[in-house]
Amino acid sequence: MTITAETIPGYVAGTWKIDPAHTEIGFSVRHLAISKVRGTFESFDATVHAAENPAESTVEVTVDVASITTGNADRDAHLRSNDFFDPEQYPTMTFVSTGIRIEGEKVLLDGDLTLRGVTKPITLTGEFGGIAKDPWGNLKAAASGSTVINRHDFGVSWNAPLETGGFLLGEQVTITIDAQFSLQG
Repeated sequence: MTITAETIPGYVAGTWKIDPAHTEIGFSVRHLAISKVRGTFESFDATVHAAENPAESTVEVTVDVASITTGNADRDAHLRSNDFFDPEQYPTMTFVSTGIRIEGEKVLLDGDLTLRGVTKPITLTGEFGGIAKDPWGNLKAAASGSTVINRHDFGVSWNAPLETGGFLLGEQVTITIDAQFSLQG
């Protein structure tokens, strides 16, 4: 399948800004090798520059890493330390797309993720939710996506050994995005 304006019902080229009230950027990581810890970021910005040819569109995302929340104040404080995100030195995590493609039924968004000053290519596997008008006549678009990164690749390597063997935290982190955007007038 090829991405074209004709294959996306209601497609409109233009600048689309994130609607923070209807967006969640989250993550999960293995804990004690038996469960997962999940969290979200509360402060972020994103823009989609939808080109006349949708395949040439770009996405830019900036996340304030100090806005992390997992529902546990002590854990959140540790995540804001130098052991993990170190927001005093590296206040943001960014994603800048480099291409969009379709493989089978999957929408793949390639780009560069920068975390703790390290930039690596990643691919978000996503789904386009569609385009609709809200009750006030504003045009909205929605999409979701996820990727798995190795946190060590980005210098996030703190861990603690377990008595039973292994480590407190897993290496793989799943990042998820459920986003809604508003067309800018």
